[in-house]
Amino acid sequence: MADPRGFLKVRERETQPRRPVPVRIMDWKEVYEAQEKGVLKSQAGRCMDCGVPFCHQGCPLGNLIPEWNDLVWRDRGQEAIERLHATNNFPEFTGRLCPAPCESSCVLGINQPAVTIKQVEVSIIDQAFEEGWVTPLPPTRLTGKTVAVVGSGPAGLAVAQQLTRVGHTVAVYERDDKIGGLLRYGIPDFKMEKDHLDRRLEQMKAEGTRFRPGVNVGVDVTWEQLRRRYDAVVVTTGATVPRDLPIPGRELSGVHYAMDYLVPSNRVVAGEQPENHIDARGKHVVILGGGDTGADCIGTAHRQQAASVTTLAIGKQPPAERPAHQPWPLFPTLFEVASAHEEGGERTYLASTVEFVGENGQLTGIKVAETEFVDGKRLPKAGTERIIPADLVFLALGFTGAEPAGITEQIKAEFDGRGNVSRDAEYMTSTEGVFVAGDAGRGQSLIVWAIAEGRACAASVDRFLTGGTILPAPVAPTDRAISLL
Repeated sequence: MADPRGFLKVRERETQPRRPVPVRIMDWKEVYEAQEKGVLKSQAGRCMDCGVPFCHQGCPLGNLIPEWNDLVWRDRGQEAIERLHATNNFPEFTGRLCPAPCESSCVLGINQPAVTIKQVEVSIIDQAFEEGWVTPLPPTRLTGKTVAVVGSGPAGLAVAQQLTRVGHTVAVYERDDKIGGLLRYGIPDFKMEKDHLDRRLEQMKAEGTRFRPGVNVGVDVTWEQLRRRYDAVVVTTGATVPRDLPIPGRELSGVHYAMDYLVPSNRVVAGEQPENHIDARGKHVVILGGGDTGADCIGTAHRQQAASVTTLAIGKQPPAERPAHQPWPLFPTLFEVASAHEEGGERTYLASTVEFVGENGQLTGIKVAETEFVDGKRLPKAGTERIIPADLVFLALGFTGAEPAGITEQIKAEFDGRGNVSRDAEYMTSTEGVFVAGDAGRGQSLIVWAIAEGRACAASVDRFLTGGTILPAPVAPTDRAISLL
């Protein structure tokens, strides 16, 4: 364990400092600065000898959190990255993008602020890359088996790396021109700069994973062709079908899905010139949805120098402290201030969108009303309507499932009632040899769940191909919600 009295000597939780708002909105670099080493060690030292480390259960990957907290406190960084990589292929992604359910289940959080687990995690991997401790781990022998992974997000990359390391020949197919999925074009650089992704891909290439960008499976090559060409196929295409809002005025120019805004914007930051780029400069922007995607739109609009940014959420504002019906160690729904929210804009709750207003086919405003609850339903309250000026509206309302992409027609794999690709306890679809992992089979979820499912699915694929496996399987596909009790 770390310092036995650390949580008594250092009672304050001190997170990574953020760059000043006026400075960071002038560029696209990450908002966080490196934590001072002494502060980091003292924060890691707050990890207590809690007997039963509930943080293990709070993390879908089962990260060995107390172990690498202790190693950071003892300044043994190389051992820390070995323990971190034992359960997590990509801590540089989760350390920046995961909402850290592990911290909600930290035992110290019962009566003190939780340990800064996520901060310690990202510091371990960043130091490891700087020191050259992250090296390729190619297989000692090849099995002669081949696997196609379709989709190069966190789930697909986790599947590919695990299977490559045990000797299978793995090809990752991606319809975009570069590998990374939403890690590449969905996540703005101010949350994760793309050099973190690129250096991990270089490691995977050196290990033997093959990448096939610019191939739209289901169109350029059929699923059936992949099934005949490879010994196994893994679907990791994500849950990319956006949830719509079919109300009057939806057809007006200026109403867009959030990803139709974020993806071209991220391409521009990467130095590309996409045809469908939406620039919010000097415009009044309204974002529907209060989640991470909405926050990404807020930060992007600020950096494009929008005239105003307003976020509307139909429900109630979450509480600032853990509610009684979500006791420790459950992951609570709390009012959070992300870095994008610090940068300005207005957040309005209990706002029901009634209509998109426009002239000559162009959006000019959005009519909203107060939300009232009638028989458990959220409805606009009559007589409370008002119009908010808007040049652009971005729908950040979540996703409804995976894109069909010819999956059912070409390989007869079935979808369930939730819009996800159906699978059994071994992550296999209704078609033998075709597996699914991540959001495509689970539904919209967290990056840490995508990596966990990718690792578990890889174990099932390896078992299917060879009759056994040495790969760990951290989660089962039936674990829709983690139980902490």
